[in-house]
Amino acid sequence: MSTLPPWVENRIEHNLDKKLTQRHVVETMLEAERPYFSAEQIRVRVQPDVSKETVRLRLNELRERDVIAADTYPESITLYYLNHPESNWPLSPEGKEALAFETPLETLSATDFVHLRNPAGIRTLVLAGFQLTLVLFAIGIVAPVIPIDSLVESTNGYWEAGGNLFVVCFVLLLAERLAREIRAKRRATKSVLPDSIRSK
Repeated sequence: MSTLPPWVENRIEHNLDKKLTQRHVVETMLEAERPYFSAEQIRVRVQPDVSKETVRLRLNELRERDVIAADTYPESITLYYLNHPESNWPLSPEGKEALAFETPLETLSATDFVHLRNPAGIRTLVLAGFQLTLVLFAIGIVAPVIPIDSLVESTNGYWEAGGNLFVVCFVLLLAERLAREIRAKRRATKSVLPDSIRSK
């Protein structure tokens, strides 16, 4: 059993009858050395496997005991962090930097999707679907002018649409990576050029 900071040890419940204890949740957060966690991120890290509802229950208990605190960002995504007396969250640069790399889709689990429990993640997914639909409509407009056959053909319309959507997504992913590499090479070239040439 690992040693918890005294301020945590004095506040948590010492009940070992539960499958997931408050101690286990705090230990998991301390071992990960992250500034914040979603309930799903904690659930993935704890052993044995428990439901997200169980994790949320323990997190709410710990919030009541002032062991952890929570912020909602963005919209309905709740992020939990240790409520250390000396913590300056949410103003810490580390927390802000880590938060900048978190997207709603990264917090969307399969269970959340099926139960429609992560509105920000589902909304992001839906908006991406709308944008891909517009891409397919644009291809459909160009197709009669330039003879382009459907890349995936099937007697099942859903399979055909899904297959063609997969191909479009794959091509877009390759195009984005290629564009990123070109931009990175341009930045690298500019950084080695003399200032007089770079300003032109």
